[in-house]
Amino acid sequence: MLEAIGLDDEHTAVYRVVLSTPSASVDEIATAVGLTKLRVRQIADQLEHLGLLAHQASAPDRVVASPPSLALRPMLLERERRLTLAHEALVQLSELYREGAAQREAADVVDMVFGADAVRQRFLQLQAAAVRKIDVFMLSDIAVLEPEENPEEARAIARGVRFRIVVETPLLERPGFVADVRASTPLGVGVRVLPTLPTRLLITDDELALLPMRSHGEERASGALLLHPSGLLDLVIASFEEFWARATEFGADDELPGDHDAVDRDLLKLLLLGLTDAAAGAQLGISLRTVQRRVSELIETAGVTTRIQLGAEAVRRGWV
Repeated sequence: MLEAIGLDDEHTAVYRVVLSTPSASVDEIATAVGLTKLRVRQIADQLEHLGLLAHQASAPDRVVASPPSLALRPMLLERERRLTLAHEALVQLSELYREGAAQREAADVVDMVFGADAVRQRFLQLQAAAVRKIDVFMLSDIAVLEPEENPEEARAIARGVRFRIVVETPLLERPGFVADVRASTPLGVGVRVLPTLPTRLLITDDELALLPMRSHGEERASGALLLHPSGLLDLVIASFEEFWARATEFGADDELPGDHDAVDRDLLKLLLLGLTDAAAGAQLGISLRTVQRRVSELIETAGVTTRIQLGAEAVRRGWV
């Protein structure tokens, strides 16, 4: 409740307890909120400093709450004033940036980002600033951040940013990949697959693009190029669109006839994308024997006799 003025859940809990009673002692508050007496005293002192609590005149060992309308309103108004000033500064700085960008020469449409840490920081910043969409080329090996080191991706998805991700086929063998795709598809994340990609790439809102100085090799994360609006950026965007159009969609809710379920649909896609029976089974959490049995059943359902014919029939019928 009080996060907007820089306080946490413990401060909120203490303030709520005191608000709900005429007065309260440290012992009573500690019992009510499940904190130690020492911690309650620390929080009470902080709330008193902010004007949210005061010691009772007739019983100094007890505290009373100040009316929220008197105690909180000035702080909230000050926060609003600072946010307004920050927004005005952002508008002014953005205008200066646009004016500078309009004067860029050919060499200025590309910024060079040096060092792995700087690349990671810019990678996170671009996702945090995205408003509409993020387009990504994802190679089979991680070069910038592990998924657990990239909280901005989940935050962008949560605020409605649309992701389009083209991945290399070997990524399909990464544990949990299919489950992750299934979970993210309803949230506006599209995933398509190609055997190989030329480089890593991140494009935000068709306004900025980040790609490594080196696509492969040990120094692939040591530096990156940040592309600003220009013909070069237009070329990179057009390249992404071409690869996206050529890639095989993964994650669509295709329907299979009869008793076949989502596992069969995923199995077909993984096999058509080049995974072995063993790799596909590991990705789906089923045994090699189960993979072979399911494939045999799919062949029978399709009315064909070979796996090649099954692949062609699955495409023709729209199963994948």
